[in-house]
Amino acid sequence: MCALVDEIREQPAVLERMLGQQEAIREIARHVRRAGVQYVMVAARGTSDNAGQYGKYVLGAANGLPVALAAPSLYTLYESPPRLDGALVLGISQSGASPDICAVIEDARRQGAPTVVLTNAPDSPLARTAEHVVDLGAGPEKSVAATKTYTAELLALALLSAHLADDAARLEEARAVPEAVARVLDLGDEVARRAERYRYMPDCVVVGRGYNYATALEIALKIKELTYVGANPYSAADFRHGPIAVVGRGFPVLLVAPQGRAYGDVAALLGELCERQAETIVLSDQEEALAGACTPLRLPGGVPEWLSPIVAVVPGQLLAYHLALAKGLDPERPRGLHKVTETR
Repeated sequence: MCALVDEIREQPAVLERMLGQQEAIREIARHVRRAGVQYVMVAARGTSDNAGQYGKYVLGAANGLPVALAAPSLYTLYESPPRLDGALVLGISQSGASPDICAVIEDARRQGAPTVVLTNAPDSPLARTAEHVVDLGAGPEKSVAATKTYTAELLALALLSAHLADDAARLEEARAVPEAVARVLDLGDEVARRAERYRYMPDCVVVGRGYNYATALEIALKIKELTYVGANPYSAADFRHGPIAVVGRGFPVLLVAPQGRAYGDVAALLGELCERQAETIVLSDQEEALAGACTPLRLPGGVPEWLSPIVAVVPGQLLAYHLALAKGLDPERPRGLHKVTETR
């Protein structure tokens, strides 16, 4: 068994540990409220950048905070950092080692902005730079493709949002996430069987909307990293603004369609894709969507939309892993990649 699939399977335990970080996150939320934050700027790269996209929705919808993704090159290449009046600067990084993300946090401290870092390396340069640190507690992640740290980042953001709002109901909903992820891991054997169908797929599209736009981004990244398939992620809305022209008979489209406010639009897109005779892979807890799919993958029901990205990404992780095996690739050694990437 390889490290990657072991780490995918560790996620329920990792998420349980994250729930144990509540007091530290509650204290950070108190500090952020006292600081009078007006918006959030997220500094991240790669998988962590996709977690930041989730943060745009959860902090925007639940806390009324606009969220911007930082441009670290402004700090390193151009040496022209923007003003951060009223900002909370949030660094997200598995390793905490990338110099450009550290530069964003360092400048925020110089400007007097509150800084929070979510990292799996609490003794890293990034963690030492920040005012507040949330230890993701995922344990050593040996696989190049990050999985358990990503879902830990999402849950950390969800808990931070709920504590900022002092929302006991949402905090209670979050307690059920590890069990939902454990349930979706039962799809492993089915995904392994289904992956063979896509062994010769050269490219595909991955679509989500709202909270699950982040899921589309992350699943596409995992497919690219592990299988070298040209997987392009889109919002269901943006996909209609031109990219849908690529879809013809047999073109593979993976749709992330759990229940929630975004479901109706993604389901309508599924209908359009079926008319074009696309090859549709659907991750959903809704019978209508599953019935319309060429390859249906059932998500557990009852997961609130704001938490669904933590659950919905897992079948995508499994698909990327099993597709790599079906193609005769080694998911532990994706070409040209290293576990820690340092950009400047």
